[in-house]
Amino acid sequence: MKTIENKRIQAIEADSQVPVLESKVITLEQEVLELRAKVKYYEEQFRLFQHQKFGSSSDKVHPEQLSINEVEKLSQQPLEEAVLEEVLEKRTSGKSKTRNTYTALPVEEIPYTLTEEQQQCPNCDGKLHEMKTEIHKELVVIPAKVKVVHHVKTVYACRKCDQEGIAGTIITAPSPKPPLPGSMASASLLAYIIDNKYRLALPLYRQEEALMNYGIDISRQNMAHWVMRAAEKWLKPLYERMHEALLLEPMIHADESTLQVLDEKKGNCYMWLYANGEKSAHPIYLYDYQAGRTGKYPKAFLRNYKGYLQTDGYSGYNAVESAIQVGCLAHARRKYTDAIKAMPSGCDVSVSKANEALRFFEALYVLERDFKALSPEARRAARQEHAAPIMAQYKAWLLQTKAAALPKGKLGEAVTYSLNQWDKLIRFIDDGHVAIDNNRAERAIKPFVIGRKNYLFSKSPKGATASAQCYSIVETAKANGLNTFEYLNYLFEKLPNADISNLDVLDAYLPWSKDIPSEIKIKAGE
Repeated sequence: MKTIENKRIQAIEADSQVPVLESKVITLEQEVLELRAKVKYYEEQFRLFQHQKFGSSSDKVHPEQLSINEVEKLSQQPLEEAVLEEVLEKRTSGKSKTRNTYTALPVEEIPYTLTEEQQQCPNCDGKLHEMKTEIHKELVVIPAKVKVVHHVKTVYACRKCDQEGIAGTIITAPSPKPPLPGSMASASLLAYIIDNKYRLALPLYRQEEALMNYGIDISRQNMAHWVMRAAEKWLKPLYERMHEALLLEPMIHADESTLQVLDEKKGNCYMWLYANGEKSAHPIYLYDYQAGRTGKYPKAFLRNYKGYLQTDGYSGYNAVESAIQVGCLAHARRKYTDAIKAMPSGCDVSVSKANEALRFFEALYVLERDFKALSPEARRAARQEHAAPIMAQYKAWLLQTKAAALPKGKLGEAVTYSLNQWDKLIRFIDDGHVAIDNNRAERAIKPFVIGRKNYLFSKSPKGATASAQCYSIVETAKANGLNTFEYLNYLFEKLPNADISNLDVLDAYLPWSKDIPSEIKIKAGE
């Protein structure tokens, strides 16, 4: 009887343990799922890191990943077969294979002829005549030359006044005012230093070494001091006028990148970039140094700007409450290319969800290339007709995919980004002035990033501010088709002798001014 009773008690106890064990199993299964998700997340992060470190930096994915199959893709773009005569014509063409024929450059001709004695036929002693000429073209570089210029001003006095006891009359012959009084820095030397540093990303210590080859011993400290003085005195007024012009534009692109400033003790500093839209009458690129990355900086720079503000989605720009925020489809697309790069090797990318998403972007960018030359009004109408349906399909795909994608996986991150940014991403449909992405700002920030890699840091906030002003003038001048060295030289020669308190006078020196001399503009073909 005891044995039966014990077995009954054990059975009751076992039954009571079932819910507990089932709960433990459920908990363990949940932990396994979470651990698997974490492992998958870290594997994706590792593969993406490997690709970023050793792979191509481009956002582009191989074309075969964006089509169903090769035959279908290539059959849509048939090529005409070449005709023999056409091939022969191309082979015998005398056109230069270089980018251009350099027609705007001065030409020097060096003739090569035979003497009278040499113009005798070696076979019959007959007189040779000119049949044709053969021309071999060379590009010749003339290195920079440096000289010292003495501005000798004659001082005149009146002897008659001296003899009659009248206060002496002394008159000095007038001369142009230098850009930096008390300094040996000429307009051309200032232009040379700034152009090298901010256009060619040549740090001052390398310029110091290069100038030694010309017999000039100028310390980098002196050069830095000259740049800051020149920027404050002559470039800042132009910068401020460009700032006022930018705030009148219908749309502005913005981006930012870190900058180490040694005298700042509060962590990362930033160089902010603001540019007007591609449909503007003339390009404007302004850099703004600030000690941080909070929203107060774009809010202060853009003041009460009421146009479109296109960014990468960084929340700090939301502080510009008066602006209409616009998203960047290139950033949304990049999330999916990262997801593809993070996939294990051997996966069939063409059937992945990330590749499905990229097809929407591919279709949109094909349309944008077709719409590029349209006026803002025509581009808006074309987008409403053709791009809006694609965006609607993409939104439906996002909602469908969100349920199946791991939130912390690369695909889940990409889907979440697009959904969170949706109201901003679709805004390009509503106005033809607005770009489909923020690539204009990303391209404009690159000259600064390249320069930063070479000189690594700034010493002081004052120096960083001067750099922002120099970058602004150089990049805007370059975008407006000016030779940056010649333009800077022109500014430093003319501004010290002009009444720049008169805004009409100052505006004549802006990079897009019609008063800029034609010789400063880069000629077609250069």
